[in-house]
Amino acid sequence: MTLQGKHVLITGPTAGIGRTTALALAAQGAELTLLCRSPEKGAALAAEITAAGRQAPTVVKMDMASLASVREAAGECLALGRPIDVLLNNAGVVNTTRRTTVDGFEETLAVNHFAPFLLTGLLLPAIQEVPGARIVNVASAAHAFARGMGFDDLHAERSYKTFREYGRSKLANILFTRSLARRLADTPVTVNCLHPGAVSTSLGTQNGGLTSRIMPLLLKPFFRSPEKGAETSIYLCSSEQVAGVSGEYFADCKVVRPKPWARDDEAAERLWRVTEESVGFQYPA
Repeated sequence: MTLQGKHVLITGPTAGIGRTTALALAAQGAELTLLCRSPEKGAALAAEITAAGRQAPTVVKMDMASLASVREAAGECLALGRPIDVLLNNAGVVNTTRRTTVDGFEETLAVNHFAPFLLTGLLLPAIQEVPGARIVNVASAAHAFARGMGFDDLHAERSYKTFREYGRSKLANILFTRSLARRLADTPVTVNCLHPGAVSTSLGTQNGGLTSRIMPLLLKPFFRSPEKGAETSIYLCSSEQVAGVSGEYFADCKVVRPKPWARDDEAAERLWRVTEESVGFQYPA
């Protein structure tokens, strides 16, 4: 679909693939709402987009490690009084040590899954105003690191493993996509998710210490550029080829089959129930 004049919301737009995606969507004529933890960085990106002759984006502050902040940000977005053509849940975090949010949740799961689950649900009325609206969730092939959600220790209180917890959060993105697509099957709204590839971004650098400095250097030869990593996000937000496609997992702009535990609909429904209870929000029937 043409993005000219379309209202696109994107989380985590100020770095890495989020930034690249935001710039590309703006260049296609999208009118952006940028949901940012740092309003200063959001304002800088908005100024850059405006300086390029594009529609001035709206910047909304949102800390995805706080459910209250997610609720407030969603309220601000709805108060704009504009239907939402595309919601791109792009932001993510990976921690080398266990951290908890202000709400008491393990931070990786909270930021990568609970926050977009709640945000999407709160914004759904504005999304459903648009025939053919799209919800796009940035997942990852890292779901292979976790052979299930580990419901018996969902918040890694007994043991914490960086790649397993990150993998679980990305698995949650895929299961959420499948569950939401089923719930919206009788509507014109589509929901898809994607693996962007191993992208050299700022992900993980917030941890500080030696690990955050050395790991990017060691892994850099294996990374693709943010421009390459953003291609599938841009494709799912804008391509006519995926109009009407829903509930799928993409990589390199193609539907691919995720791991078997990412196709477990029983686990997806259990995760849905647990998440609704955790965030204190129920999707409309």
